[in-house]
Amino acid sequence: MEDYVIEMLHITKEFPGIRANDDVTLQLKRGEIHALLGENSAGKSTLMSVLFGLYQPEQGIIKKDGQEVKISNPNDATALHIGMVHQHFKLVECFTVLDNIILGAEPMKGVVVDRAAARKKVMELSQRYGLKVDPDARVEDISVGMQQRVEILKMLYRDNDILIFDEPTAVLTPQEIDELMDIMRGFKAEGKSILFITHKLAEIKAVADRCSVLRKGKYMGTVDVANTSVEEMSRLMVGRDVQLVSTKDESHPGDVVLQVDNLTVPSKVSKKDAVKHASLQVRAGEIVCLAGIEGNGQTEFIHAVTGLDKPSSGTVTLCGRDITHAPIRRRSKLGMSHIPEDRHKHGLVLDYPLEYNMVLQRYWEKGFQQGGFLKKRVIREYSDRLIEQYDVRSGQGSTTIARSMSGGNQQKAIVAREIDKDPQLLIAVQPTRGLDVGAIEYIHKQIIAQRDAKKAVLLVSLELDEVMNLSDRILVMYEGEIVGEFDPKTTDVQTLGLYMAGAKRMDKEG
Repeated sequence: MEDYVIEMLHITKEFPGIRANDDVTLQLKRGEIHALLGENSAGKSTLMSVLFGLYQPEQGIIKKDGQEVKISNPNDATALHIGMVHQHFKLVECFTVLDNIILGAEPMKGVVVDRAAARKKVMELSQRYGLKVDPDARVEDISVGMQQRVEILKMLYRDNDILIFDEPTAVLTPQEIDELMDIMRGFKAEGKSILFITHKLAEIKAVADRCSVLRKGKYMGTVDVANTSVEEMSRLMVGRDVQLVSTKDESHPGDVVLQVDNLTVPSKVSKKDAVKHASLQVRAGEIVCLAGIEGNGQTEFIHAVTGLDKPSSGTVTLCGRDITHAPIRRRSKLGMSHIPEDRHKHGLVLDYPLEYNMVLQRYWEKGFQQGGFLKKRVIREYSDRLIEQYDVRSGQGSTTIARSMSGGNQQKAIVAREIDKDPQLLIAVQPTRGLDVGAIEYIHKQIIAQRDAKKAVLLVSLELDEVMNLSDRILVMYEGEIVGEFDPKTTDVQTLGLYMAGAKRMDKEG
């Protein structure tokens, strides 16, 4: 008799137009790290939301330690010592770190919150698990990686021993991912049980004991990770062989499309400049990658180039035209497409239907409006075509509200919209964040196709495998400066890492 701490038996969960979980069974052993793998919209987050009490299934039962339990809401899950770190964090941005951790579980001294006792427990947990946080910092002022530590401490503060991580590495740097993997191993050593949703096969191989696979809402099986190759797992997930490494022909760069000279961008969080006299060129027919550890100026650089922020000095030229102070619409009309880093803040209007999000950058064009009135039938047909071409999965097609879609499918919708504009310059920031291997394969092919069609591509990625795989040239940014330029054919990840960490830099002559 196996020692299962959690059993989800024959779970079925439906939403309008879609069966997210179709008779799914998942069994979690005590003291194991169990990965849950599947394509975007395979039903992984839905299944974990059922376990956490956010959704109620139409069919199926849940057992804890062999006994059937009813989980009607997250409070029931917490009472059963089940905790969850969500893909999109559930934090109150204007509250401090400490207030977020204890929210809803505040220790009381009479009729007031015993903040001293709460702080003592939080700091003890922080030191014990290596989750360093500033309890007095406001959440809106801390990094994404720090926010995730706050979410983990929320679980630990409530004495949870069944921990659910939903795409925990999607927004982390490579260094933060390694740190999280170590933290998860520490939890396992203490006897905690972990359910780990991810698309990243290398992470499953690195940390998981077993892996259950979902495909289009159906349970495909559970494998022992140590005895299963990444190729076998990807085949089980997607239903076909997946090309894990992109192939591309030699690049033949043409005219300069993007020219950035001595760009300086002020920081919003300190008195220092976030970007300092940075210069680069991107030519037609090449993919240039701007690599670096998060927080070293890449975001501010891209915001200045795309018009989201203003530089304090320097120039930006697109196809020979100065766009340094041009509005975003003018940049778009001149041939710039932008897949943004933050899909919720800068990529989508979450409460609009998918079809309107697909034309956000083009609704004023003659094809989509006449006399100031939108051509709704044309927009619907256009959206339907992109949904089919890019396999954007949504319960109600073009009328689906963007907020209700999975993160991966939101990302695919943005990629579809920006590439279909047929730009002269494609700026792609973390274009495959949150995507499964099948979708990554497709998006990589689309980016390479843009380059082969003599378009210029500026890629920003924290995924070093993606950087090495796609780039024709790599520029490393450290503390707002471009400190090195590399040919991916003649360099390696270790060398890039030294430049990204600031341990090395090229002189002005390169």
